Amino acid sequence: MTALNASPVPSECLGEVVLEVTGLSKSFVGNAVLQSLNLELRRGEVHALLGENGSGKSTFIKILSGFHEPDPGGLVKIAGSDVPFGDAEESERSGFRFVHQDLGLIESMKVVDNLYLNREFSTRFGTLDLKATRQRARDDLARMGLERISPDATVRDLAPADRSGVAITRALRAGSAHPVNVVVFDEPTATLPDADVQLLLQTIRRVASSGVAVLYVTHRLDEVFEIADNVTILRNGRKVASRPVLGLTRRDIVKFLVGDEFEEARAESDAIEEREAGEAILEVAGLGSESHLDVSFGVRSGEIVGVAGIAGSGRESILGCLFGATRRAHGDVLVKGRPVKAGSPGDSLARGVAYLPPDRKARGAVVSLSARENLALGDPMRHWRFPRIRRSKERDDARAWFKEFGVRPPDALESAFGTFSGGNQQLILLAKWLRTDPALLLLDEPTQGVDVGAKARLHHHLVDAAGAGAAVVVASSDADELAALCHRVLIFSGGRIVATLEGADITPRNISIHSLGSATEDTNS
Repeated sequence: MTALNASPVPSECLGEVVLEVTGLSKSFVGNAVLQSLNLELRRGEVHALLGENGSGKSTFIKILSGFHEPDPGGLVKIAGSDVPFGDAEESERSGFRFVHQDLGLIESMKVVDNLYLNREFSTRFGTLDLKATRQRARDDLARMGLERISPDATVRDLAPADRSGVAITRALRAGSAHPVNVVVFDEPTATLPDADVQLLLQTIRRVASSGVAVLYVTHRLDEVFEIADNVTILRNGRKVASRPVLGLTRRDIVKFLVGDEFEEARAESDAIEEREAGEAILEVAGLGSESHLDVSFGVRSGEIVGVAGIAGSGRESILGCLFGATRRAHGDVLVKGRPVKAGSPGDSLARGVAYLPPDRKARGAVVSLSARENLALGDPMRHWRFPRIRRSKERDDARAWFKEFGVRPPDALESAFGTFSGGNQQLILLAKWLRTDPALLLLDEPTQGVDVGAKARLHHHLVDAAGAGAAVVVASSDADELAALCHRVLIFSGGRIVATLEGADITPRNISIHSLGSATEDTNS
């Protein structure tokens, strides 16, 4: 990624302290999830907040928003005044604003309606003044550098970064009765493509430059170095570090979070590679589709093959095509020598193929069902005994997988899937497929929006699956992840495989160079 600034803003160049948090704690049924947190934010500062799932980040944000009340003794001041706890309206009056990963926009409505719905439409003689409201929308969007967005555009038609821009503009709209002091961004880039991430980060830096303090929650460490002035790291409810980003390295931050991010995965993957190659599991010959041209490759038992390439290269759609989620026009896909019907997920499942799509909530799970029920969907009849499913056995099975995968909280089998953090959702979905003992495991962006701790657990289970004989294919935009896990990496560009990296050639730098270089050659040819 290209940095927005040459370096973070030195602390002496930031404004006055606007947020003071002192001794903030929160417990649930005697379990301390946040312990004696102290934190300061200054005007104009972007302050990153990091921590793996269960570290206390979400609890802290919910306290600031008025959703939770902290334990007695904690104090939050904003612009020198105490913030009342447990009241969302008081939080807003104090100057807090929140932009979440779920933006809370009504996608079927226009931008202008989303900006002022139930709030501050301009009026004239007691009726709505739509012309004045549109002009206000243009002015508010322009303040965020978003002149390209039309107030009359329908939200669903906007690029992902522009939807986020609308949510940010709504939070900071001019003329609000309560001035904005602190904006909390809660994983706003978790599901955005790289190009949109850059646009969103520019908008966030613009927010900070207006004199507002920004608390930026993310799992993407590259963004910390790109946009943040200071960083605070939580682990198990406690602050383990809070310091300027300048002078820190990625390894420093990872060690504060969890230890080394990729060394264990690389060592485990290397141990598999030293074994003799297994039988051919996947054979692809001459595959063509709307996004692919004459794709051919194979994967053997025990092998982890990566798929890399920039957006639009074919990387992001090849696994769905192999599984049958999208139809291929021609070519053959064989699993253990047996053909798989084009466009038939059912046939893929029957051949022992498991597929983890990139959008886990929309395509990988039923969020309204419980974690246990989602876990059982991979093999729903496993505990069927006429005339019914034995629920006690199903619960015991789910409990064992929760324990093996370290899903948190461990006793939340009956909680709705949508209530789990992103990392725990992904662990549940991976467990759903691994309990079917697949011959071929296809994973699309498996650690997108996942914290460092959950990422390490996911990598461990992927390597274990390969070690047990599965063939594994991982499509990812994270070059570091591919370099750590994979025995081969296929580089896609223009719908084709344009390069294959093996052995010592598999480095993050080489993956990026080949992906970007091939894209440049395609553009210039």
